[in-house]
Amino acid sequence: MTDHDLDPDHDSAYAGLLVDDAHWAFGEAAHDDPLEGMDLTVPDGVDAGLLAAYCLMLGDDALVLSHRLSEWCSHAPDLEEDIALANIALDLIGQARLLLNRAAAADPGVVPALPEGSPVPAEDALAFFREDAEFRNVRMAEVPNGDFAETMTRVLLMSTWRLALLERLTGSRDPVLAAVAAKGLKEVAYHRDFAARWFVTLARGTDESRRRLLVALEGLWPLWPELLATHPVERELAAAGVGVDPFDLTAEVDRVLDEVLTAADVERPDLPPLAGVRGRTGRDGLHTEALSRLLAEMQVVARAHPRGRW
Repeated sequence: MTDHDLDPDHDSAYAGLLVDDAHWAFGEAAHDDPLEGMDLTVPDGVDAGLLAAYCLMLGDDALVLSHRLSEWCSHAPDLEEDIALANIALDLIGQARLLLNRAAAADPGVVPALPEGSPVPAEDALAFFREDAEFRNVRMAEVPNGDFAETMTRVLLMSTWRLALLERLTGSRDPVLAAVAAKGLKEVAYHRDFAARWFVTLARGTDESRRRLLVALEGLWPLWPELLATHPVERELAAAGVGVDPFDLTAEVDRVLDEVLTAADVERPDLPPLAGVRGRTGRDGLHTEALSRLLAEMQVVARAHPRGRW
């Protein structure tokens, strides 16, 4: 190391470590608000608590699936797919961030209470400090990763459904939801097309790739009806012109999936849906054990150091 390397006026990758700018370890305490400049007023006639619950549903779908896809980093079949899956995960994190912020802005009461003086932004508090029963994602998002065929099948199913939902949501009476949907359309269209191409490729590839794809489809299919089932929160907000009733998407998503299945020469599985408990599913906070394990890994450092700074 030379004297030049130690010169405080010389640009250095390490210089920032000497500055006490007090960032929270999991995000900047004074980070830019992703909803800055937007009208956060809850639309007339809409219950703020219901709007927040709806945003948590869509935000948790994106957050949990993003974490699952991030687990593929350095494990995908080749570098191109590794980067593609990482980018899809980043797209979903961006959507989750906007939706969790919208939930907190609509109803601050949904944000977990943290130790006094903790510099945690609302979006991070919702991601890192809720228990599994407080998450509202569909159960398909939380299923542990299988092989590459399973991941492509899951991304195909969830992105086909989510794209149809976002297209309808661009007409929401809530300007924030409408803007989030408009931003996410191109992202999720890519997710769907990427997964659909791989679905067909694997189905028409080798005997082994086709076998794995069919196993993946049969394993995930019992979770598919949950995406199109209507929760009371979704029904009420759809009636208010703010949300989308997922049941109304059935014909559209079936048409798209049928096109992909036909191209892949794959038949729809004839399997019963995965039951809930007394009618409760992921939207009600009823999850598989897999979500608890996912959150334990995702939240452990934040919970151990709620005042952590770097």
